[in-house]
Amino acid sequence: QVQLVESGGGLVQAGGSLRLSCAASGRTFSSAAMGWFRQAPGKEREFVAAISRSGGSTDYADSVKGRFTISRDNAKSTLYLQMNSLKPEDTAVYYCAARRVGNYAITTSPSGYDSWGQGTQVTVSS
Repeated sequence: QVQLVESGGGLVQAGGSLRLSCAASGRTFSSAAMGWFRQAPGKEREFVAAISRSGGSTDYADSVKGRFTISRDNAKSTLYLQMNSLKPEDTAVYYCAARRVGNYAITTSPSGYDSWGQGTQVTVSS
């Protein structure tokens, strides 16, 4: 497994921006697809965005399309999530996740990922 550590969360007003980072260690970062998920209080964990191991393919939840951008820097072993035009409904704990080595395809299902970070809180005030 790979160790993942998220950072960059915080409190922001509606309409503002945040950039989340996820630093990876423990295996070759470029060996698998990765994703971002989020979980609000009382709700199930939901898919936000995913990216292929090369960064050439991405996928987004409909609720964040056009506002969020996922990217990765394989040289720095870091995954990013740029979040713009934030809304109060974006408030949640955000988690980065990595697929098992050799799983190159993007998936939106949490069960498709075998390594998870501890999460970072994002709070958007109205």
